[in-house]
Amino acid sequence: ALTVARAADRDGNLYMGPNTEDSPVVIEATAFKQGIVIAQVNELVDTVPRVDVPGDRVDFVVVAPSHFYVEPLFTRDPAQITETQILSAMMAIKGIYAPYGVKRLNHGIGFNTAAIELILPTYAERLGLKGKIATHFALNPHPTLIPAIETGWVEQVHSFGSEVGMDDYMRARPDIFFTGRDGSMASNRMYCQSAGLYATDLFIGSTLQIDLQGNSSTFTRDRIAGFGGAPNMGSDPRGRRHASDAWLKAGREAAGDAQALPRGRKLVVQIVETFGDKMAPTFVESLDSIELAKSLDLALPPVMIYGDDVSHILTEEGIANLLLCRTPYEREQAIRGVAGYTDVGRARDRKTVEELRARKVIQRPEDLGIDPLNANTSLLAARSIKELMHWSGDLYDPPHKFRNW
Repeated sequence: ALTVARAADRDGNLYMGPNTEDSPVVIEATAFKQGIVIAQVNELVDTVPRVDVPGDRVDFVVVAPSHFYVEPLFTRDPAQITETQILSAMMAIKGIYAPYGVKRLNHGIGFNTAAIELILPTYAERLGLKGKIATHFALNPHPTLIPAIETGWVEQVHSFGSEVGMDDYMRARPDIFFTGRDGSMASNRMYCQSAGLYATDLFIGSTLQIDLQGNSSTFTRDRIAGFGGAPNMGSDPRGRRHASDAWLKAGREAAGDAQALPRGRKLVVQIVETFGDKMAPTFVESLDSIELAKSLDLALPPVMIYGDDVSHILTEEGIANLLLCRTPYEREQAIRGVAGYTDVGRARDRKTVEELRARKVIQRPEDLGIDPLNANTSLLAARSIKELMHWSGDLYDPPHKFRNW
């Protein structure tokens, strides 16, 4: 096993800082099967601040001439958030978070979810939702979550890993983040994946393609992007037995039968725009990943989230609540109904779509009392990376690639 760490001591004990992630587990598995563990470290010290990996599991320590690089994967510049994404964020809060009372959740990476985080202290505050939604996150420390933390919205964040520039801010907020006696956060990807699967009531994230059954993938003819934790976060754990209001409400909607044995359901939301980069349609009759699997002779097509796990699809056109669909045809028409002017959307059965709207299976912005003209950047609690830094009391240290001052 090859790993990196911030520091090692003379006995080989490793200190990894906030980006502990799954390294200790991988190293333990290697060491206990007589494998070799090699650690690249930034420095050699007399005493490490915290022992993340015991020295008896490390075979070689190499002090690197320069510090290892970490990509700021979870940083989104508020200045790049569009009004369409703000509109979608408003619908997510008013049309999904509020009616289900979603408190425990996971946000995928993207500008749509960044917009949700940034309008919690503004739009959601005006709706009187503070303390009722979005209080506990399984989430890397997104800088766009800082205003919600500072205004008392967020009560706890358990993280898979860290984010560049957030060390000092997390150190100052042990009430929110899981920090050790040394002051730095200790992340654990496996613990957080388990929490995200079983303890959260909602996953919301984006994708590149969605088909008529709600299956989604980030593999297209022109682009291949990783799934990250979405297949795990975006699945309904049928072994869950602890109840919450949001989980039970989703379960009742999915069952549709008042006499059914009570059981819950995780909310899995795909939040997308009907057209993506270079005007590529997000909604398709068949996923590109299926053809890719055939051409590469793969046993399993690279599907990120299976349609039967998806509860809602949210676009700028509205929300499709797939839990309320009672037939495959209704499900298909609900998806077509929010697919806009894509070929999939234009092929919808207008009568069926209107019937679904009457049943609130499909809800447009106006059905939720949202005026699209009110979706503008004034709703963002921070409109730039610099404003996020100021919100943090200058503790957030943005990566240089995001600095324009």
